[in-house]
Amino acid sequence: MMQVCLNGSRTAADGVAVPLTPESIADSAAEAVAAGATDIHVHPKTPCGRDTLSPRVLAPVLSAIRARVAVPVGVTTGAWAEPGPAARLERIRDWTVLPDHASVNWHEPGAEETAALLMELGVGVEAGIWSGTDGAERFAASPLGPKVLRVLAEVTDTEPSAAASSARALLSGIGTAHGRPVLLHGEDGGAWPVLRLAGRLGLATRIGLEDVLVRPDGQRAGSNAELVAAGLAEYGARRAGLTLDRPGRPSGGNP
Repeated sequence: MMQVCLNGSRTAADGVAVPLTPESIADSAAEAVAAGATDIHVHPKTPCGRDTLSPRVLAPVLSAIRARVAVPVGVTTGAWAEPGPAARLERIRDWTVLPDHASVNWHEPGAEETAALLMELGVGVEAGIWSGTDGAERFAASPLGPKVLRVLAEVTDTEPSAAASSARALLSGIGTAHGRPVLLHGEDGGAWPVLRLAGRLGLATRIGLEDVLVRPDGQRAGSNAELVAAGLAEYGARRAGLTLDRPGRPSGGNP
């Protein structure tokens, strides 16, 4: 599984490639799916570019994407999009168009209640377990753990030389993950090292402008589709035990 994370908390300041409007999000989603993405994660945005759980924003974004592609579409429920746990639940209850799944960060206040409501509505839950938080411990003790769609193992270490080690430590902390599938990914400087580790371990992963703005060669990515294509190549090479040939790096072997 290769999920594309289209925009995240990025804004217009991060470049014109980051899709923010329903139309640009749908275009980017269609291109990414054509490049090989099999699942979509998106942050619906207000006109001023802020992440939101508002049904008036979420509905047109989901509708625009689904008019272009047939793969599952998920959204964030991050606390930054609606800080108050009670207000977050109210927003979700007001959704008129439901995503296929939604990520819930298990270290955030109200995570259990948010996940329970999503499940009640028939929305799959991606349990976001961030490194550097108590999310893994909370999830291990959660009665909802066996019911989630998958676990998102989110490596927040952005140091390229340390991210893979942080990822292994996070996976160890997650343990059996209640028997649910695990999607492993990193961000910024850690994005590509963690994706390569996911390839070596045979885990699902994701890539996109939410997680990283540059290709493996360090050049600025022009689109989510570029990142998906590069991600599939890197992932496939690691599954085969190879290293892709890039400037300054010899081919062959496993870095």
